[in-house]
Amino acid sequence: MKQVVSLDINGEIHELAVHGDATLLSVLRESLGLCGTKRGCDSGGCGSCTVHVDGQAVYSCMTYAVSAQGRKIVTIEGLSTDGRLDQVQQAFIEKGAVQCGYCTCGMIMTTKQLLRDHPHPDDDTIRHGIAGNLCRCTGYHKIVEAIKTAANA
Repeated sequence: MKQVVSLDINGEIHELAVHGDATLLSVLRESLGLCGTKRGCDSGGCGSCTVHVDGQAVYSCMTYAVSAQGRKIVTIEGLSTDGRLDQVQQAFIEKGAVQCGYCTCGMIMTTKQLLRDHPHPDDDTIRHGIAGNLCRCTGYHKIVEAIKTAANA
């Protein structure tokens, strides 16, 4: 049985009829066409689906859409302002920390919270902060460099 929910996503209110067991990930991708949030493992183990809910990085594959009603949701699509990339997005591009790009959106969303919690992190803090996000293309060196660049922007 479906129920109507009102979701505030990237500053826009969306009224949607969803099944009670629909994940936020499936609603973002399949109902709203916001495909920057990636489906990876569907079990909260890779971080590709990371979004912010009320300012906290969460795995959208592990979050029921109905539980997000009345909360502020921000996806990778919501980070740019007036057509300009966010400083973290820009740093990832400048440092070549994008590789295949599959993990990048989740990594950027996790980085946003990391820098909010630790504005000037050292390498260990960065590596610990992104530990819930997997990248199979890199040794994380360029990602760490991008995060340090964003922290200094």
